[in-house]
Formats: sequence, structure tokens, C-alpha cells
Amino acid sequence: MDPRVVELTRLAAIVDQLRDDCPWDREQTLATMAPCAQEEAAEVADAVAAGGSDAICEELGDLLMNVLLMGRIAEQEGRFSLADIARRISEKLVHRHPHVFGDAHARISQQVLSQWDRIKDAERASKGGRDLAQSLLDEVPERMSSLARAQKLGKKAAKVGFDWPDATGAFEKVHEELRELEAERADHAAPPRLQAELGDLLFAVVNVARKLDLDADQALREASARFDRRFRHVEQTFGAQLAGTTLAEMERAWKAAKAAGL
Repeated sequence: MDPRVVELTRLAAIVDQLRDDCPWDREQTLATMAPCAQEEAAEVADAVAAGGSDAICEELGDLLMNVLLMGRIAEQEGRFSLADIARRISEKLVHRHPHVFGDAHARISQQVLSQWDRIKDAERASKGGRDLAQSLLDEVPERMSSLARAQKLGKKAAKVGFDWPDATGAFEKVHEELRELEAERADHAAPPRLQAELGDLLFAVVNVARKLDLDADQALREASARFDRRFRHVEQTFGAQLAGTTLAEMERAWKAAKAAGL
């Protein structure tokens, strides 16, 4: 028998027993498990970035357990089962990959993505299309990270032409939003107004990332990691004397860390 089927069957049985016999597992609901699944997905991403196979395997297991437990909870509530989850995603994958499971042809990734969008549009049309209460943006999860959601929103709107023709317009928008934030600060605007303008500036920066085909969330993650490494270097440079060190001295240590490739 396929070892994947054997181990998945064993894991499903373990999760079922935990749901029956473990006080913590019995108390969980789909609502309480959703943040857990989100956290586990983030830990998978961290493990992949670190590159260790053992850690990636372990974190994927934690995420898989969350999926199985949520499936069991839903089954006990009479909503759907793990089998329903597997069947629906299997049907979706087969239907949206006719170049693999049918007669269509797609030689490059962009052709696959375009075909995927066309199939999704056809599926929507077969269900009666999008009513006036629906939006293209309904498909963007509200609980994504702020940067990732902003980038996804811009991408969705761009599909119907609500976008600049190239990155120039996105860069100009950043300068415009920065000027507006500076003007509000100069006028001693209230914090809510400053926050609104800051949000507009951040959203504009995310659009620059989108137009340059870069991942804004990953870019900030990498920038944060660089800050972490360089500030640690500053701390190590001055040790216990850090609190009494001048900004100019810390800046020199920072630049040394940057020059060293940290």
C-alpha cells in the first residue's frame, strides 16, 4: 500500500482519538483553531526560509494536524468531513489543470495562471455570476498579513484595468502620499489623520513592489532581518556601554556592519 495513505490514515485516527479523549482538543472549535492554523503556516514559512529539512518536515506536520483536526470538528458539527475537503480540492485541481488532466496546452507558468483565471471566471458565470453585493476583492482574505493583503488587493483591481500602465505611476503615487503625510505633520494633525496618511503611503509603496513584480511582505521581512543583524552588531560593539554611546558612534558601527555584509 502507498506509505502516504498508510501514514495519513494513522494520523487521522490519532487526531480523531485526541478529539474524543483529550480535554484540550475536545474544547476546540473552528474559530479557535483558525489562528493556530495561521500560526503554523507562518512557522512553515520560517522553516523553509531557514532551509533545514527536519524543521520543514516537522512544521508541515503541525500544519497538517491542524487541517485534520479542523476537518474532524466540522464533521462532528455535521458541516463537512475530511473526505469532503479532499474530494473538493481534488476536483478543483483536476478541473483547473486541463493541461495536465485534459487536452489543453500550457507550456509556461503565465499560460497556466491565465488559464486558471479564465476557468475561475467560467465557474463564477456558471453559478450565475457575481451579484451586485459581491466584489472581485471578496476573494482576498482579511486575515492575510497587511502587506500581503495590500499587494493582493492591488493585483485583483489591476485585472480589470484599475492600475498604472507601468511602475512610474506607482512611484509618483509614493511621492504624492509622502508629501501629504509631511503636510499633515506640519499642520499638527491628530494621530488618526496621520495614521490614515501613513496607511496611504504604505499602500502606495506596496503597489511599487507589485509593479516591480516583487513580494512586499518578503522584502520587509528581509529588511527586518538585516536590521536585526546590524543592531546586534552595534550592541556587541559597545556592550555594557551601549546606553551611553552617542548616535554618531552607533551609526559608525551600523555602517561597519553593513559594509561587512550583515
